[in-house]
Amino acid sequence: MDTRIGFGYDSHEFKSGVPLRLGGLTLDHPEGLAGHSDGDVLLHAVTDALLGAVAAGDIGSFFPPGDPRWKGADSAIFLNLAMEELQNAGYRIANVDATLILKAPKIAPIAAELRARVADLLNVEIGQVSIKAKTPEGLGLDHVAQCHAVALVARVPEPEELKSMSAVIESQRQLEDVVDDLLSSVHGVPKKRGAPVYDTEDIT
Repeated sequence: MDTRIGFGYDSHEFKSGVPLRLGGLTLDHPEGLAGHSDGDVLLHAVTDALLGAVAAGDIGSFFPPGDPRWKGADSAIFLNLAMEELQNAGYRIANVDATLILKAPKIAPIAAELRARVADLLNVEIGQVSIKAKTPEGLGLDHVAQCHAVALVARVPEPEELKSMSAVIESQRQLEDVVDDLLSSVHGVPKKRGAPVYDTEDIT
């Protein structure tokens, strides 16, 4: 199967007076993240990972930070664009793994909710999304949130490929029929017959 890997990274400084948005959720925290959009580092990193997997550029290529149209924009818009690029390239998401690096808030208590929300935005199962968190110990980055994300994507089989696979299965069945005929005619071995769906003697 044809697969590709994309890597994404983003960082934003904490700022008073704005809501904290992470993974498409609004979290209860005294400060939010400064950014031209809503500052959602998690969705930004995942978006860049998906775009990178199909060599489609990055968020800035499609949504320039100086464009007033994206001021305070919901980062789910960026993610949707990346998913469209992925689909147009003929790929689907296999899994996404992200690591947040921030001092606060604590991510562990809301990790499951974050995973569910991101999985919903990506239209995948929650088991295909991993979100972890670390603290920036000794790096002097206590007032910054960062996120690293990796996305594995797999090519969607073309209709011709699916047809070819069906032909192989059909050929295999035909071969088995020929073998059964030979065994029956040469060695007197009874032909294989599929097991009945139910035993009629058990019906009451």
